[in-house]
Amino acid sequence: MIQTIKDWLADHPLLLTALEFTGVILLAYIAFMITRKVLLKSAKTITGRTKTKYDDILLNDNLLRRLSYIAPLIVVNQFSTLLPDFDNLISNLSGALTAVVVVLIVGSVLTSINDIYESMSGQNKRPIKGYIQIIKIVVYVIGIILIIGILTGQSIFQLLAGLGALTAVLILVFRDTILSFIASIQITSYDLVKVGDWIEVPSLGVDGDIMDIALHTIKVRNFDKTITTIPTHKLIEVSFKNWRGMQETGGRRIKRAIYIDQSSVKFCDEDMLNRFKQFQTIQSYLEDKEVEIKKFNEERKVDSTVTVNGRRMTNIGTFRAYLKAYLRNRDDIHKDLTFLIRQKEPGAYGIPIEIYVFTTTTAWVEYEEIQADIFDHILAVIPLFDLKVFQVPTGHDIQSIKTADKF
Repeated sequence: MIQTIKDWLADHPLLLTALEFTGVILLAYIAFMITRKVLLKSAKTITGRTKTKYDDILLNDNLLRRLSYIAPLIVVNQFSTLLPDFDNLISNLSGALTAVVVVLIVGSVLTSINDIYESMSGQNKRPIKGYIQIIKIVVYVIGIILIIGILTGQSIFQLLAGLGALTAVLILVFRDTILSFIASIQITSYDLVKVGDWIEVPSLGVDGDIMDIALHTIKVRNFDKTITTIPTHKLIEVSFKNWRGMQETGGRRIKRAIYIDQSSVKFCDEDMLNRFKQFQTIQSYLEDKEVEIKKFNEERKVDSTVTVNGRRMTNIGTFRAYLKAYLRNRDDIHKDLTFLIRQKEPGAYGIPIEIYVFTTTTAWVEYEEIQADIFDHILAVIPLFDLKVFQVPTGHDIQSIKTADKF
């Protein structure tokens, strides 16, 4: 009966070919299911039970899914001889598909290596994503050449020799990739930026935290919650500000001036000094300063009956001393960083008294709260020193003058 079936199938070659093809596909499907459902599932279970998380990242679902395609392709390639009429075609196609899968597997492994690196703790980590993407491009190019060689039956070395004539075209096509690769090397070598840095690029409208650094692009989340993507090589071409130094120092600068009306500046008399001595913040300062000035004037036999003779305290100088004492008493002001209360050059808008100090926090919201609290207090105490804040006359001021003229 077997011989009869063989003879009958020999008389029907198309049916025999169809049965052989179906058998090969069935074997390939069985190999695929065994690999995916048994071997790879077991590998996933084993990695899930380990304490380390790195094997979970390496043997991820994407990689395991691609590995499962290897077994059926090997089966198809091995049994291609059963179909002599299609032997070369099936062998070439299965070989090319195997090369595609291997290239994709290598790509997944490289991605997992980058994910493992990013998951590691460390403050001085430098991004390697750009380098990983360069390696991927090289692997993909080699894979494409290999696939073309398998499908055409040509030697890989012959195909590589033919690429020499296409060098100019490749440079033109991969221009952005080459520029970005060079920029990535410079960014990494000089540690210009890394993920998490707050950068400000005025020319590109960027002001926020870096989310991702890739080969071609750098993704930044701006403080208005928009996301800006800029070419990697642009960071080498334009100037930008990296606030990482401020974050690492642990202090954020306050640099703001209060403008004092010049007409309100004057020497301190006895009544003013007695009133200022009630301010506990500068009580010891005033006592020491009085002794110092009195000694100075006595040594030089100064005629104190004339105001301009000798040394005298002024309300603006006492105010600056108060600001220093007030800020030094605050726990949220950094004492080890630059601490400066300075009087700048007077101008059309009055005398600038500039506060140049650093807070003990770099958090934006807390920083703004501290800064606002300081200047709320300063604005409130200025009148206590017989000083006035300068401001440009407004419509209300002009209206008040007109009202006063009527009476």
